[in-house]
Amino acid sequence: MLNTLLPQVRQRMRRSILVVIIAVIIVSSGVLIVVYGFSIFSADYNLEIDPLKDEQNLFSTARVTLSNTGKLPLTNVVINYGGQSTESVELISPGQKLLLSPPENVPLDFVTVTTSEGLNLTKMYRTPIKLPGMMGS
Repeated sequence: MLNTLLPQVRQRMRRSILVVIIAVIIVSSGVLIVVYGFSIFSADYNLEIDPLKDEQNLFSTARVTLSNTGKLPLTNVVINYGGQSTESVELISPGQKLLLSPPENVPLDFVTVTTSEGLNLTKMYRTPIKLPGMMGS
């Protein structure tokens, strides 16, 4: 009887080992995709713009955040805050984030950003949600 059980035990152990190896391969592949996948699948040139205006009772503040989410640097970046008000940035490296302040007396309607690489993006200013008890609400 022992001779008939031994091959079955070996076969089950082989299957168990095979299942563990496949699970390790799947998990390690998932980790590699999460760690390196974002940079592999991202575009060469990509820019995220986040214009924000926060209007208080006595004053208002505004900022524009630029983030290079591409794999390559962006050059000769021109930010148009509206009207004749522009600002230039020579280089934004991949992964770099810039926080800019629009000049005073500029209509805070939209921001247009252009680059030498052919990106031309326009985005409207967003306003944060006002919650009761917070400053400016």
